[in-house]
Amino acid sequence: MTVTKGKPIELEDVVVKFVGDSGDGMQLTGTLFSDVAALAGNDLATFPDFPAEIRAPHNTIAGVSGFQVHMGKRKIYTSGDMCDVLVAMNPASLKANLKWAKKGATLVIDSSTFEQKAIEKAGYVESPLDDGSLDSYNVIKAPITDLTKESLETLGVDKRLAERTKNMFVLGLMFYLFGRDIEKPLSFIKKKFADKPKVIQANQVALQAGYNYGDTTEAISSTFNVDPAPMPKGLYRNIHGNIATAWGLLAAAERSGRPLFLGSYPITPATEILMELSKHKSLGAKVFQAEDEIAGICSSIGASFAGSFAVTTTSGPGLSLKSEAIGLAVITELPLVIVNVQRAGPSTGMPTKSEQSDLMQALFGRNGECPLMVMAASSPADCFYKAYMASKYSMEHMTPVILLTDGYLGFGSELFRIPDVNDLPPIKPPIADPNDKNYKPYRRDESTLVRKWAVPGVEGLRHRIGGLEKTNIDGNVSTDPLNHQLMVNIREEKVFRIGDYIPLQEVYGEETGELLVVGWGGTEGALRSTVARLQEEGKKVSHVQFNYIKPLPKNTRQILSSFKKIVVCELNNGQFVNYLRMLYPEYPYHQFNKVQGLPFHVQELTDIFNKLLEE
Repeated sequence: MTVTKGKPIELEDVVVKFVGDSGDGMQLTGTLFSDVAALAGNDLATFPDFPAEIRAPHNTIAGVSGFQVHMGKRKIYTSGDMCDVLVAMNPASLKANLKWAKKGATLVIDSSTFEQKAIEKAGYVESPLDDGSLDSYNVIKAPITDLTKESLETLGVDKRLAERTKNMFVLGLMFYLFGRDIEKPLSFIKKKFADKPKVIQANQVALQAGYNYGDTTEAISSTFNVDPAPMPKGLYRNIHGNIATAWGLLAAAERSGRPLFLGSYPITPATEILMELSKHKSLGAKVFQAEDEIAGICSSIGASFAGSFAVTTTSGPGLSLKSEAIGLAVITELPLVIVNVQRAGPSTGMPTKSEQSDLMQALFGRNGECPLMVMAASSPADCFYKAYMASKYSMEHMTPVILLTDGYLGFGSELFRIPDVNDLPPIKPPIADPNDKNYKPYRRDESTLVRKWAVPGVEGLRHRIGGLEKTNIDGNVSTDPLNHQLMVNIREEKVFRIGDYIPLQEVYGEETGELLVVGWGGTEGALRSTVARLQEEGKKVSHVQFNYIKPLPKNTRQILSSFKKIVVCELNNGQFVNYLRMLYPEYPYHQFNKVQGLPFHVQELTDIFNKLLEE
């Protein structure tokens, strides 16, 4: 029997969140759902939310895993605040995430899992399906686990496989709810399980069963429709920040003509960069998984000395371990890109949660006067471009560059228009000419103070390398105090002069006004969305998002001086605002800080900005 549905409800945008136990496949479900949204032409942003505990007990809040998708027919900047549709696979996931559902939201709940033991384990006194606490929501109670097992009975699959396939039932149900083509994810399933035909068949049957359930159940009175978003023509894909970072590094290697070497140690949430680069040996990438963080960066420094474009990737704790070796890269003036995918600390902290708490470490976390360039990416797709530009500045200016992303960007995804590598800015490393009879290891370009990159083993380019101080020009080991002062000043000035080559800071909105919202790195989406909303209301609010941290763009002071009030918003306790106070102490800064392992929400930012405007 087919239930007659009403006309689809047209939506500008919608936030869908999939939550369940760690083994329920919510990450895969959310990924496939967002991929199909991208194929349908929707703009989108995603936010995977992993449990911080490894193998947390089954049916506990600590073990809940989630994946949030924000899709729309307009430009999407964030993964969304509150969700319009929440899919909850067990009592614990409902308990942990109901606070993120809007009143009146659609709740799709696997009623099969609401047994008394699981209900109590989640912290409920009685079942929320029966106590009236969900009356303000549109609840679809679907025995998903039971229906999945029932649909697979004729295939003769074992109980474990049947239970693991319930996420495909959910996906089929959601495809019905949003009018999506269920054929789209089948190619992925066939490729992923190419050597397991029974698994392919089980997933296919479960997917169709979920779609059919949506079509026949009376619990769904209407479906939703989100039209495609207008976007420039081009080749697009849904890309995660870590993958985009890896691709940016590969593009830089191609444009520079230098072979890519990555020396790294796996660490959440940066490991996927290492994994992605390891797939591209055909492009000349060499990937070394070291025994620890120190070996990872030291191998990269060795590769840089040998003439390779060298990279190391890590997160906050790993950056701490790399700090001494970063000093070696600074004093030897070798190019090296250090990608730090930030996570909540200190120590192990909350390893799967995102923060912006490593800025001061990136700027100052080394012994001695140890300057280097610091950059930050602002969205998953922007990770590609900032990785590319970090590589360009590192090689062309013979300096280490720290690129800050974060777990929210690295694990999150958005639509990425794939560029033609030939359209990217050229990269021209200052390779030493063996025919230059006047070659000296620390002879510098007068405008940039950059020394030449001499590849060892080339006749005529012999020079010393290492962590001891060298004389300028000749590069001989020296403990002369005046020479040390000179070299310290040169290394600092060399980084400062990169400011002549970075773009001026752009302002979103009017260049003067009542309130300037300042952010850096991965908070751009939430800040931009909030400011855009206030500008539509006629309020004199503008926004700047810094990607170049050291050096800052040359027009920074001019921008800061053009507004009556400045508020700096960060996912830390105020590191960038204190950096601005050091450099531009003449301005009174307000600040809004959040350290919860969660991104900013548009509504909380709106409240803060309105309060500042009213004061």
